[in-house]
Amino acid sequence: MIIFRYLARQIFQVMAAVTVIMLVLAMITRFLQYLGQAVEGEITSDILLLLMAYRLPEFLLVILPFSLFLGILLAYGRLYADNEMTVLSACGISQKRLVALTLLSTSFLAIILGTLSLQVAPWGLRNTEQLMQSQDELTELDLIVAGQFQDFADGQRTTYAETTSNIAGERQLNNTFVAWRRPGATDEGGSLRIIVAETARPVIDEASGRRFMLLENGHLYDGVPGQADYLVSRFEQQALLLPEQVRIETVVREKSLPTAQLWNSALPEHQAELQWRFATIILIPVLTLIAVPLSRVAPRQGRFSRLVPAALLYASYYVLLQLGMSLLAEGSIPLALGLWWVHAGFIALGLYLLFGRREAHT
Repeated sequence: MIIFRYLARQIFQVMAAVTVIMLVLAMITRFLQYLGQAVEGEITSDILLLLMAYRLPEFLLVILPFSLFLGILLAYGRLYADNEMTVLSACGISQKRLVALTLLSTSFLAIILGTLSLQVAPWGLRNTEQLMQSQDELTELDLIVAGQFQDFADGQRTTYAETTSNIAGERQLNNTFVAWRRPGATDEGGSLRIIVAETARPVIDEASGRRFMLLENGHLYDGVPGQADYLVSRFEQQALLLPEQVRIETVVREKSLPTAQLWNSALPEHQAELQWRFATIILIPVLTLIAVPLSRVAPRQGRFSRLVPAALLYASYYVLLQLGMSLLAEGSIPLALGLWWVHAGFIALGLYLLFGRREAHT
């Protein structure tokens, strides 16, 4: 039991460090993408953290198996380099028993991944899709970020607000600037209409149901850039027609469907997604079977000598699973075969590393 706890502690200490580093990098990369969408006015900034929380389980599904693989390689590689494995071997800890102890210590991680893969990650993706679809129903005023010039209507209109406020549950833009090209303009440089107003707020015409941006207490400039014949007028209220609100049908991808729905479906793409979710769980024992014998290094080699081949091996495993999933979804391979041919190949590799190499060294 003491040896079991010692080995488990060595593995999970390294695994935790690798997981934190990779998770931070993945979260920062994804957050910057969402932040760019918010700056461009595609989504509102107040849902960024919620989107990241919903995507976290999906990130963990990719990161945790690889972190475990590296954790075993680095932890056991250090034990081999420091001759601690030699001492354990002299105490009766064979390679087979080492694999068994490692499988036992990593079994709870397979349970965690099973919960993430079968329940939590699909739930997070469903909520992510609903959030993103709700953004398509927002108006220009909802997407404005204070202090930034933002383009709308495919770059034909630029809007700026110094600050934003909430008046009676309704969003209001303060010190607003709006510039857009006039429809049908034939001037070489393009005719522009510019409005500078104290406030802007959304209004809906009761008769037609159309949405407008109501600008109040401002000036309108109409003309061609570079020419001195601008028409300048002052107004108390000016309404700008906003694009019609697009009603988007809810499109649910296979990745976000509940596992029970996939289980009861006969569609190849649903069965492919179901097998992928179980493959994520099977990764843990298969990678453990490979990593334990692969971590065996000579004292002078160092524990980092296996990192490159290990990374290539994991990448091959992952790519083959993706390929198998695509073939399943297309109906190119039978559902009974599924992704088991990929797992069988890497299980055979792990058994060869465990028994074949040992026999070659004897």
